[in-house]
Amino acid sequence: MKRSFHVILSPQPDGGFFVECPSLPGCYTQGDTRDVALANIREAIEACLEARAANGMPLTVSTREVEVNV
Repeated sequence: MKRSFHVILSPQPDGGFFVECPSLPGCYTQGDTRDVALANIREAIEACLEARAANGMPLTVSTREVEVNV
């Protein structure tokens, strides 16, 4: 079964990208290019989901978008 997850891709000052999945706490990785970082987070998400299922944890945590005035 395919599922979609939002990820945050952050360029790093020295090059490369840091990427994390907010709905899976602790699920993050990096890559030298955007494509490598995205491939790495796909693998990390799969591993996190397997580990959470094996430990009887909820697969994801709830995330929401909120508005703020800045």
